[in-house]
Amino acid sequence: MAHYGNLQKIRDGKRKYGITPHIPGGFITPENLEKIAKVAKKYNGVIKITSGQRILITNLEENDLPQIWDELHMEPAVKTQNSVKNVEMCPAGYCKRSKFNTIGIGMKLSKKYQWMDMPCRTKIGVAGCRNACGSVYSKDVGVIADINGKLMVTAGGSAGYNPRIADIIANDLSEEDTLNLVDSIFDYYKENAHDGEKLSFFIERISIENFKKEVLSRF
Repeated sequence: MAHYGNLQKIRDGKRKYGITPHIPGGFITPENLEKIAKVAKKYNGVIKITSGQRILITNLEENDLPQIWDELHMEPAVKTQNSVKNVEMCPAGYCKRSKFNTIGIGMKLSKKYQWMDMPCRTKIGVAGCRNACGSVYSKDVGVIADINGKLMVTAGGSAGYNPRIADIIANDLSEEDTLNLVDSIFDYYKENAHDGEKLSFFIERISIENFKKEVLSRF
């Protein structure tokens, strides 16, 4: 496996790298958690819980990265920059506030879209109630359960240099309609956005009204 590591720090001429294994939805098995801890200890790594519901192992030597991946037997969370980087999920079915167990739909989205090429880096958020834990309204595409147990789909959120709250594209959706609408959004985005154009910038360029009209007409 390629080393899939990011240069984290150069101090006194020494280069240190970090890796981030793929942990679908932030749900990790005890066995994988033990492997991460074992590898970090063996290679003098530092463990950091990230905002993207993943575990970063940093302070690593570049030459050790291929062997570390071999020992982990896990996929890297990010393989290319302009792609779906992660699908973040709340606990949903394990939470007393959940109006719909969105873990299932989140895992379906993760299996379909994780690592898929996009015009720009893209994040998906999924939440089981209007509290939208995981900052779903700051994600490029979001799925949120409403108080009636139906689902809504949002698009155009961003928490970076140009923060933007996502727009609600449609609500009162079934799970099937939700998945179809997400497909429609990504298809339209990939077909029409400029290279490197984040979904929020694309929406603002063509207007939210035109964006809604196009994606809703496709599903």
